[in-house]
Amino acid sequence: MISEVVLATRNRHKVEELAALLGDLGIRIRTLADFPHAPEVEEDGATCEANAIKKACEIARATGLTAVADDTGLEVDALDGRPGVYAARYAGEHATYEDNCHKLVQELEGIPYERRTARFITVAAIAVPGEPVQVTQGVLTGYITDKASGSKGFGYDPVFYVPELNVTLAEISAEQKNRISHRAKAFLQAKELLRARQSESAVGA
Repeated sequence: MISEVVLATRNRHKVEELAALLGDLGIRIRTLADFPHAPEVEEDGATCEANAIKKACEIARATGLTAVADDTGLEVDALDGRPGVYAARYAGEHATYEDNCHKLVQELEGIPYERRTARFITVAAIAVPGEPVQVTQGVLTGYITDKASGSKGFGYDPVFYVPELNVTLAEISAEQKNRISHRAKAFLQAKELLRARQSESAVGA
């Protein structure tokens, strides 16, 4: 039976979101802070799925625990799908969230609102040592604004406008975001897979 999982990320903002999304499973949620010798996994895959699977598998192997990892890309139609899988380092290897947002807004300067369509794609991977990896995906569509708005969230949230809510992701609460976001959609599916594993273990016990 799965009694604990490790979140394969050192990003504290992601840890907070994922712990909230998975919190009611009754499983102990651990982070890489509990495993200081766990490897730094190089995200060199060509897709979010490849990166998520690689992170989950390497952390599961290193810790001996079920590992849950994700990777998120941002596809902007007017930029031919950029930044895509390179969203986290769009403005450079050590870019801040603000750097990335600034570069994105600059590249879209002069492009009208109706052509600033974009989508966040999150792929989550669950790796149990010795078993096949399970993968889920979540998508959120919206538009890129011409300036940042809001102080909540992280990453591209201040420039990602959700028309159904008439706000950016940085203008809604964590609770609201965890109901509608790309990451929420991917991890709610992942939570059901983990719950199913618990049920199977209980039946077989």
